[in-house]
Amino acid sequence: RRHKLYREELNLTSLAVPLPLRPEASWLQFHLGISRDGLYPRSSPVVNRLLRDMQEFPTVSADYSQDEKALLGACDCSQVVKPSGVHLKLVLRFQDFGKAMFKPMRQKREEETPEDFFYFVDFQRHNAEIAAFHLDRILDFRRVPPTVGRLINVTKEILEVTKNEVLQSVFFVSPASNVCFFAKCPYMCKTEYAVCGNPHLLEGSLSAFLPSLNLAPRLSIPNPWIRSYSFDGKEEWEVNPLYCNTVREIYPYSSGNRLLNIVDMAIFDFLIGNMDRHHYEMFTKFGDDGFLLHLDNARGFGRPSHDETSILAPLSQCCMIKRTTLLRLQLLAEPEYRLSDVMRDSLLQDPLAPILTEPHLLALDRRLQLILQAVRKCMDTYGEATVVANDTAQPQAPESHRGKVDT
Repeated sequence: RRHKLYREELNLTSLAVPLPLRPEASWLQFHLGISRDGLYPRSSPVVNRLLRDMQEFPTVSADYSQDEKALLGACDCSQVVKPSGVHLKLVLRFQDFGKAMFKPMRQKREEETPEDFFYFVDFQRHNAEIAAFHLDRILDFRRVPPTVGRLINVTKEILEVTKNEVLQSVFFVSPASNVCFFAKCPYMCKTEYAVCGNPHLLEGSLSAFLPSLNLAPRLSIPNPWIRSYSFDGKEEWEVNPLYCNTVREIYPYSSGNRLLNIVDMAIFDFLIGNMDRHHYEMFTKFGDDGFLLHLDNARGFGRPSHDETSILAPLSQCCMIKRTTLLRLQLLAEPEYRLSDVMRDSLLQDPLAPILTEPHLLALDRRLQLILQAVRKCMDTYGEATVVANDTAQPQAPESHRGKVDT
């Protein structure tokens, strides 16, 4: 109520002067750079500019994300698996119509996920989103939206700019005089699950939004190697080592690059330790062989002491890998280009560095060796010519799929 009176006193409900759209805005240039090869070109100067803008630009509004709103009643929530109720993310808007997904800090860098946690009740880690973007870029996948860390003033940059009264209502001052807020949802979203500033500043990750669905339509497709998302029972791939033979007979995995892209995604998820890849998305513009978006990586980098080899099932069961992916992995296994060293150097560019602890960095090297071992085992069984797919010469795309994402 005090906040509402404060806004009315200062006439904050009136609309500001409309802002013009600048063609050189980093958000727009990022969207224009999306092609059938990835979300951005190699060594794109636009990405670094976008990361800097997300870090520095003041917020002009804050709101719940669409799926958060769905949890508040605009969906059949029995179909949404979030039993922990500690999920929280916000959409922050900036000048020039920029928009980013904010995920607040919930765990300290050195806190490891407890062994007894199921993958679908694990916490979301802001630093995992940041590290996943850097790893994706190092692997030359370029399928994770640009993500940067930022210290957010939760009072000035969220509470005072939001028009959502539900979001306003979940802010409070803790006994330690810190400003806190929590998720409003049908589960256990209470003050004990709040995130708090110190007293106002809160760490978080900011991930750039993709173009809107009406401009760049996307499909959300169930992962063939989806997990059961229940406390008992297993999926077919977990009990049938020949499961990939079944997948190969089903469109669109029966031809083209889709299955190879699934293997890429599994390699990426194994490196970060993400078991929560129940769906994947792709732009319809680029057809069946378009790249898969690696979105929502906050459940990665949870347990550096454990390598969840079941994540590699698409690779070990299908025994196929792109030549470009294999060459990049082999390069990152060389002592002078060691993956942990490259990641360490890359993550130092983020304003919240250090992003990962040393055990997490060293786990990348260990997991990389396990991936290469799996590939060698496949080669010993089927031969290199069968296992390694030559993707260096891309087939000519149909005219309708050749362009960039329209804006």
